[in-house]
Amino acid sequence: MQFPVIAKVLGLLLMLFSLTMLPPLLIALYYDDGQWERFFNGLLIIFMTGMSIWAPFRNETGELKIRDGFLVTTLFWVSLSVAGSIPFYLSENAPYTYVDALFEAMSGLTTTGSTVIIGIDDLPKSILWYRQQLQWLGGMGIIVLAVAILPMLGIGGMQLYRAEVPGPVKDNKLTPRIAETAKALWYIYVALTVACATAYWLAGMSGFDAIAHSFSTVAIGGFSTYDASIGHFDSALIEMIAVVFMILCGANFALHFLAWRMKSPRAYWRDPEFRFYLSMLGGAIVVTIVVLIATATLSPWESVHKGIFQVVSIATTTGYSAADFALWPLMLPFMLFVMAFMGGCAGSTGGGMKVMRILLIYRQGTREMRRLLHPNAVIPVKLGNRPVSDRVLQAVWGFFSVYMLMFVVMLIILLATGLDQVTAWTAVGSAINNLGPGLGDVAYHYGDINDTAKWVLCFAMLLGRLEVFTLLVLLTPAFWRR
Repeated sequence: MQFPVIAKVLGLLLMLFSLTMLPPLLIALYYDDGQWERFFNGLLIIFMTGMSIWAPFRNETGELKIRDGFLVTTLFWVSLSVAGSIPFYLSENAPYTYVDALFEAMSGLTTTGSTVIIGIDDLPKSILWYRQQLQWLGGMGIIVLAVAILPMLGIGGMQLYRAEVPGPVKDNKLTPRIAETAKALWYIYVALTVACATAYWLAGMSGFDAIAHSFSTVAIGGFSTYDASIGHFDSALIEMIAVVFMILCGANFALHFLAWRMKSPRAYWRDPEFRFYLSMLGGAIVVTIVVLIATATLSPWESVHKGIFQVVSIATTTGYSAADFALWPLMLPFMLFVMAFMGGCAGSTGGGMKVMRILLIYRQGTREMRRLLHPNAVIPVKLGNRPVSDRVLQAVWGFFSVYMLMFVVMLIILLATGLDQVTAWTAVGSAINNLGPGLGDVAYHYGDINDTAKWVLCFAMLLGRLEVFTLLVLLTPAFWRR
């Protein structure tokens, strides 16, 4: 374990993160909302902390090993969340308890979108911007951005990339060099953000709201500048724009790169994960619209555009609301919430277990049923025309098992704190899937639940963002053995 190199990387990344306090600081000065000291003090504290960690080891060089990558990734997300909580907590009146400040920062950076804030409409512009900015930075993963500069410091970034990028297969690089891969991902990410903000602005949002909501849309985050979320605008056009970008950003970003390089959209349809992703969304949309119309919950036109929007928002783990889906009839609230366990595609900004894993579990299940009929047959599991190795299938089942085990453990803890069953299981599901809204007492915000539950949910959000194993591997004795 190369602790000096790890400390150097951690200190450097904290110093870089301190610079993200500048945009909300400038916005606070522009709008004269009295919040500039929060961000100025936050910048100083984070920068000086990072420098004090970096300075003693600034001359260290070396290649990060696999264990180093896991440790740096986890340490950085924890440190980043603590650093990100400072502006929420620093004020004369300290409107947040510390656990609330950490919860809000963790929720933003992990793109969960859960909030403890009541009265978002009344927040200063700089705080609103800062919340959205946290989600945008966390969407692709700040470490993926950081690996683009690590080679210049004499520190290889491949181990960080493997630990950070979501999905069951992480060794496929878009370009030969990891730094170029990170840059390619961010070019796509920024381009989608600009396109989304422009579309929102042309649809009638103010410039501030358009940029703010593009941040959380492209990040699959779900924070909004209004308590009513996207429903505040009461615009079917805005909702459909959000649907388009939520679907795009819930897809594998490698597909966007391939489509751009091929200058053809055929790359999307050739991908079995993307086809399965669209089919699952399409099926849930049809069921939702039919139930809403059959029960006369909404008008036919509202059933169509609200149904499409809410299914895509929840299934991709964005968490926007254009309607109170928790009050929709029959099985719809449960069905929509369960869709979030699938989440986005591997290599996307979405949460959940990832479409790829659900597809592989489905394919393996059908293979086992065929084996019952043909015990001696050799039946490979395929994606497209390529067989999937047993090693990958075992990893998928291992992930699923640990994912559900951690879900049950955290659910029991939340029930022990006094939360009711609906609130507890949807709060844990929302956190570990990086979704945001739940049902019961957490349908609108998390401000009323107890502090112990908030700490558990902070852990769940981090667990989901790092896809379980990256975090849990640090808790095993084998990780620390030489």
